[in-house]
Amino acid sequence: MLYLSEKEEELLKEEDGDGNSTDELMNIVTTRGGSDSARAKIVLEGTEVLTDVDILRACALLMGLINALNLSYPKQLKNTFEVFQKIFLELDDLKASPKIMSLKNKLY
Repeated sequence: MLYLSEKEEELLKEEDGDGNSTDELMNIVTTRGGSDSARAKIVLEGTEVLTDVDILRACALLMGLINALNLSYPKQLKNTFEVFQKIFLELDDLKASPKIMSLKNKLY
């Protein structure tokens, strides 16, 4: 996300004590519990869709939800989701933008 000049706070939010995540459009909200690893929940348009998953699985499940529900990527995270789609999931990877292709070449 840093390479793409996008803010990680737009996608990943850490939940404070009140648990209020109803104002989020499309986020992964993380919580840290005692000795457990960080857990996450997916919030779409103010509604908690999935809860109690690890962060990596939440990213993959969010991509699946976006695809299944035919949602468009948020403008402020367009490049990040394109990286998820084109590089990590290898879906339609030949039609990536130049910035994404540059990142792909650096990774490989």
